[in-house]
This record gives sequence, C-alpha cells and structure tokens, in this order.
Amino acid sequence: MKTEGLKTRFESKLKTLKKQTILRLPEIASKQLPSRGQVAVAGVMNEHEFMTVLEPDGYWGHFLKVSDELQAAANVKAGDTVKLEIEVTKNWPEPEVPADFAKALDIAPKKVQDKWTDITAMARWEWIRWINETRNMQTRALRIEKSISKLNGKHRRPCCFNLAACTDSELSKSGRLIEPSAE
Repeated sequence: MKTEGLKTRFESKLKTLKKQTILRLPEIASKQLPSRGQVAVAGVMNEHEFMTVLEPDGYWGHFLKVSDELQAAANVKAGDTVKLEIEVTKNWPEPEVPADFAKALDIAPKKVQDKWTDITAMARWEWIRWINETRNMQTRALRIEKSISKLNGKHRRPCCFNLAACTDSELSKSGRLIEPSAE
C-alpha cells in the first residue's frame, strides 16, 4: 500500500491539555494513516503550510502538537475549530533534541555522534520519544545513558517500547486525550 502522498481533509477543535495546545485527529482521519505510531505529514492549517510529526495518542489515534509559532502563523488559538489538510510524507522534519540529551551527544564518542548524524530523522524522533516517555529524572538519565551506549553499539533505533503509545507523559497520564469529541 502506497502511503506517501496520502491526503486527508478534516476539521477539528484546538484544545489545551496541561501546558500544550493540541488538535486531536477525528477517528476517521487517523484510521487513514499508515501507522498507529508517529507519522510525518506536510499540512495546511487555515491556509498556512506546515510540516510536523503526528503523535500517537495510545488509543489507536493521533494528535498534533500545535506550537505557539504555528498558532500565530495560522491565526488560531485553543477553542478554535480549524480546517486541516494533511499529506503523509517520507521527509521527516528534524526533531528538537532535549538539552540533556544534546549535552550527552556532544560528549559521546565520535562513533555515536556519527551514527546520530547517519540515522534517519524518523529514528532520531524515536530515540527522543523513548527518552521523553518518563517524567522521573533518574529514569530519564538512565535512558539517556542507555541511548548513548546502544548507539555506540549496533543499535540504530531504540527497542522494546510501544510505538503506538502516547509517550508524552503530561498528556498520557491525564486521560484527557480520550475525551469524546464532537468532531
């Protein structure tokens, strides 16, 4: 099944959960996507183009984190209903590397730094998701250490975590991602 170029259009309401503004994809739109995990998309929100990665909600659906920059560019805010068109793409945007992991990469062996550069943006997203999955600082530090160790070995991707799970600890623990929606 060819998934790159797959397009879907829908409307959805922006809402604030914890400190983030998100847009939950309607079930029918999410089911059209090629993965229950993260999916890279190019999109248009209220006539403003953007590129991002949709996050899994842990309930076989997806949501979009709507940054302050995207809200300003699309002239939208929490509570607004927006029109979206998304298209699945193989071109993944670069993830934002958390400061603690970036510091560990900076002092890691050259082999790790070279592998980090060589792996796909999709793989980099997965490493960061695995690290960000916990709010416990000791567990996070251990995951950063293990990531460096695994990248120094044969691993190019993290293993042993549910790629369809919501790994944003603030959102997954709130239970609000599964609220019924009017979409």
